[in-house]
Amino acid sequence: MMRAELRVDLARLRQNVRAVRERMAPADVLVVIKDNAYAQGVEPVVSAALDAGATWFGGIDLDSAVRAKREAGERARVFCWMTLSAEEAQQGIDEGLELGVGDADYLEHVAAADGTANVHLKIDTGLHRNGVRPEQWAAFCARAAEHERGGRIRVAGIWTHIAEASDEEDDASRAEFDRAVEIARSAGLDPEVRHLAASAAAWHRTEFRYDLVRIGAFCYGIRSEDGPEIAGVAPASSLVAPVVAVGDDVEVAIGSVDGYASALAGRVSVATPAGVRALTRVDPFTSRVEPWPGAAVGDEVILFGPGENGEPTPTDLGEAIGTVGEEPLLRVSPLVTRTYIG
Repeated sequence: MMRAELRVDLARLRQNVRAVRERMAPADVLVVIKDNAYAQGVEPVVSAALDAGATWFGGIDLDSAVRAKREAGERARVFCWMTLSAEEAQQGIDEGLELGVGDADYLEHVAAADGTANVHLKIDTGLHRNGVRPEQWAAFCARAAEHERGGRIRVAGIWTHIAEASDEEDDASRAEFDRAVEIARSAGLDPEVRHLAASAAAWHRTEFRYDLVRIGAFCYGIRSEDGPEIAGVAPASSLVAPVVAVGDDVEVAIGSVDGYASALAGRVSVATPAGVRALTRVDPFTSRVEPWPGAAVGDEVILFGPGENGEPTPTDLGEAIGTVGEEPLLRVSPLVTRTYIG
């Protein structure tokens, strides 16, 4: 049975990473590989990014981070910011990961683990996603310094997340972050890297880059919702589906019930061999497209991609249904075959 493919252009991914690294210099770039490298496959993405000069990777989930470290070896440092248990902390340490720590109790779990943990202490600067509250930060840093003197941890970094809601709010978060770094240093800590910015803030505001920036979406060519195109960066993946039947409309196989949002029907167009055509319907395993002359079984339809043939980008799809550009990419089912070119 003919099935859809997610085609990942590794040459374009390398180009994206180079463009991002050039833009962020002299700050280093941490390539985010959460959720199986945004559903594109950790190992091939890490290998391509290493070729493009990447020396840092990171992700929320332990699985992606461990796979990234195993692929990169000593060529790169890998940061994991959401280990949740003592067992996960131990696994991360054993695998050579650097761990995000934004909770006093969790600091104790990490310090009690076998081996010396490389940690990045997290301050909550207003996003309230996680992290130590400012009023508790001094005591937290003092305790971390005690563990560091005892050889149980090494504080490699201080970090935070910012909301990227407005320049005013982000400036307030940055000021809070600067205060947190000074408090940490006053406690005797000497972090190598400070990092607070992700793709959008780091791209547009040089003062937010510090020593390291965490770039996910832009490395994969996903622009911000309602944001401008990013120079030198384009989507690295295309979702391509074969025509499986031709009648009053053209039926294409998408390969999975969870592969493509049904709400996109009637809202976007796709690329066909005869040009752009409307997407008219999305069913559990197939989609239907406005017909074109000469349509035949086996023809390929591009449901999203870099836009070179008129197809929507992932961000175009997200904007059409009121979500971010990452979601159409992340929801491509694991049952859809990934193929790699370039």
